[in-house]
Amino acid sequence: MIAIPLPFIVSMLLFLLAFFLWVNTSKKAKSSSIFAFICALTTTIVGLRWSVDWTLLRALQPVLASLVPVCAWLCFSQAHGTRMNKWHALGPGIITLGSLSYPHFQPPLDVFLTLMYVGYGIALLRLAPTPAEDIRLSDTEGFSQAERIAGALLLFSAVIDGALAVNFMFYEGRHAIYILTISYALLLPALVLIIAWVGLQVHTVEVKSHPSLPEAPSVEQTRHPILDSDAQLIVNQFKQLMQDKQTFRDPDLTLNRLSRKLVIPSRQLSSAINQVYGRNVSQVINEFRINYAKQRLIESDDSITQIYMSAGFHSKSNFNREFSRITGQTPSEFRHAEMYLS
Repeated sequence: MIAIPLPFIVSMLLFLLAFFLWVNTSKKAKSSSIFAFICALTTTIVGLRWSVDWTLLRALQPVLASLVPVCAWLCFSQAHGTRMNKWHALGPGIITLGSLSYPHFQPPLDVFLTLMYVGYGIALLRLAPTPAEDIRLSDTEGFSQAERIAGALLLFSAVIDGALAVNFMFYEGRHAIYILTISYALLLPALVLIIAWVGLQVHTVEVKSHPSLPEAPSVEQTRHPILDSDAQLIVNQFKQLMQDKQTFRDPDLTLNRLSRKLVIPSRQLSSAINQVYGRNVSQVINEFRINYAKQRLIESDDSITQIYMSAGFHSKSNFNREFSRITGQTPSEFRHAEMYLS
C-alpha cells in the first residue's frame, strides 16, 4: 500500500481550497486564495524535504515562510479599508537575500522569521477591536474573533520557530523536520481556514454593494478624537437615518456602506456611536432591529422566521441571542406576554 506523507495530503487539500477561493471570491478577496496557495507550496516543500535535501528547497522554505504572516495581515487589513503598503515587502525581501546568500553569508534567518511572526501576530491582535468596514455588521464580532485567533496562531508559530532555533543550537537540527511537519500540518491549515472564511465574507458584501452611494470623506483626516458635541450630532444623523429609511433592515449592511449613506468617515462614525451609546455599531444596529421585531411581534401575525428576516437578521440563532440579550425574553415569550397584557 502506498503511503503518502501527511504534508502532501495537507498540500493537496490546500491547493483545492486555493482553487475554490479563486473561483468563488471577488477580485478584492483574491488574496485569501493566494494565501492558501502559498501555504500549499510551503507544506509541499516540507513534504519533499522528508526525502530529499535539495539546495533549492532549503532556499525556498524560509522565503515562503516569510510570506505567510504578511499575506495573513493583508487578508484581514483589506476588510478594514487599509491600503497595501510597500513596507510589507521588506521582511520577505530580507529573508530572500539572506537565503540566496547562503552559505557565503549566514544571517540569523530564524530570528528574523520569529520577529516577523511576533510582529504580525501582535498587529492582528491590536487590529481586532477595530470595526471592519467591509464586513457585514452582523459578522463583525465573528470577524474580530477570527483576527484574534489568527494573531494567536502567528504567535504560536513564532514559538515553533524558537523551538527550531533551539533544536539547531543544541541538537544540530536532528528533530527540525518533525517540528516543521507538526507546525505546517496543523497551524497552517487552521490559519488558511480562518482566512478563507474572511475572503468569503468580503466577497458576500462586495457583490451586493451599491456603487451609487457617495464616497465618505477619507479616514486619514479623522484619526483624532472627536468632541462630545460632535459625537452627538453624528449620532443624531445616524438615528434620523435609521428612523426615516430603516437602513438597519438591510441584512448586508456594513460600516462602510453606512458611512457612505451618512457621508461621514467610518472611523468617525464608529467612534461617535461608541462614545454616545457605550456599545459598538453592530450592537446598536441590532437594537434597532430588535425594536422593529418587537413591534412586528405585537402588531402582526407573521411568523418569527418572517419577522427576523424582515428585521435584517441572517439567522434565527443570532436573532434569538440578540433578542434575549436586549429584552431578557425569547421572541415567543415576548409575543405571548404581550398578548396576555392586551
